[in-house]
Amino acid sequence: MAFIFLFLALTWILSAATPQIAVDRIALHQFEDGPVLPPSHEFLPGETVFLSCRLTDYQVQSNGDESVVKLAWRMRVTDPGGILVEKEAAGRVEDRVLPEDKNWKPKFLHSFVIPPYSRGGAYHIAVRVNDETGKTEVNANLEFHVRGIDIEPSATLVARNFRFLRAEDDAVALQPPVYHPGDVMWARFDITGFRFADNNRFSVEYGLAVLRGTGEELFSQPMAAAESNQSFYPQRYVPGALSLSLDKNVAASSYILVVIVRDKIGNQTWESREEFRVE
Repeated sequence: MAFIFLFLALTWILSAATPQIAVDRIALHQFEDGPVLPPSHEFLPGETVFLSCRLTDYQVQSNGDESVVKLAWRMRVTDPGGILVEKEAAGRVEDRVLPEDKNWKPKFLHSFVIPPYSRGGAYHIAVRVNDETGKTEVNANLEFHVRGIDIEPSATLVARNFRFLRAEDDAVALQPPVYHPGDVMWARFDITGFRFADNNRFSVEYGLAVLRGTGEELFSQPMAAAESNQSFYPQRYVPGALSLSLDKNVAASSYILVVIVRDKIGNQTWESREEFRVE
């Protein structure tokens, strides 16, 4: 019995003495090897994120006069809803370790792009590193924030955030929407609720019509614009834009802009009627 206790104690001592691979530092940067960003930093959709992960307490494999570290890592990046931002990334760290490298800490780098039209909120990075020599593993998590445009989701096709604009790049909606003869009328909106095919492929198109206040149609363009795309990360919305040059002789009156949006994959149609004036 004493022998068993001694054996168990020796096993525990040897196990406790074995280094367990650990993360020394995991950090984000705006460019490779750039300054470490604070947790309060906000990234933007379309921006590239650079990650560095530095490791410690690894074991080396001795091959004669040479010692080698062998580490394997995997990484997942998910949005606030738990959806993968990119395919799971993986890589290896295999480096020679010289006697003078006793304080050296291996690290790996990885960069990824925050998809355009990403939602705002807290994103998560999960890292797993395996020390193939020491047969130990460590997991680490890091949260970062994205300042995106929050478009309310919809189960069916819809265009949200409709606004008339004075000029193409105006950030503030025209209130009230009043134009003058010879002006260019601009309108923007965000299309969501469309269906996806394989590989998150979508296809939407939209057109317009202008009516008098009485409902009489003055102008129509059934196919004003179309957009189709596919990507690993599903595109949440499609920004739409329309412009119409008003004739210099257009009568002062109230008019109705009709916007018709079609989801070609989901076979859905959505229509909106927005009033504006010419004075």
